[in-house]
Amino acid sequence: MKPLISTVLLLSGFTLCCQSESAAGEYFKSMGDKEDHYIEYELVLDEEGTFRFHAYENHKRGISWERNKYGKGSWTQEGKIVSFFTDRQKDMDEKYTLNFSDSRARFITKPLRDKTHRIIKTRLQFFESEIFCIERLKILKVIPK
Repeated sequence: MKPLISTVLLLSGFTLCCQSESAAGEYFKSMGDKEDHYIEYELVLDEEGTFRFHAYENHKRGISWERNKYGKGSWTQEGKIVSFFTDRQKDMDEKYTLNFSDSRARFITKPLRDKTHRIIKTRLQFFESEIFCIERLKILKVIPK
């Protein structure tokens, strides 16, 4: 009986050590040139399971225009998959117009067993979304200094 209990305790210790890292944090991506055509994405995943998203576009060539898009809601993580949900009644209004329901992203980090010197930046890579600018977006996690 004692070897069985020891084995169970040992296995439960391994599963606790192998839990995946939380995707909570701030993510940011900018593209383009501020003098010509500039796009910026910011995503904040709070520990309590809520998120805020801001997309900013500024086009200065031709007909100049500037646009801000916002979204918010809740998120969950199962393994490496992060799922987003937006409650139309609670989370959407005149400012927050993006509906993130049915959006999913893969949380990518360097595996703990990878002992090589290659650099893998922690990021979210969206692979499913009904929002055009979000689908296939790769957004890097901001590392606090």
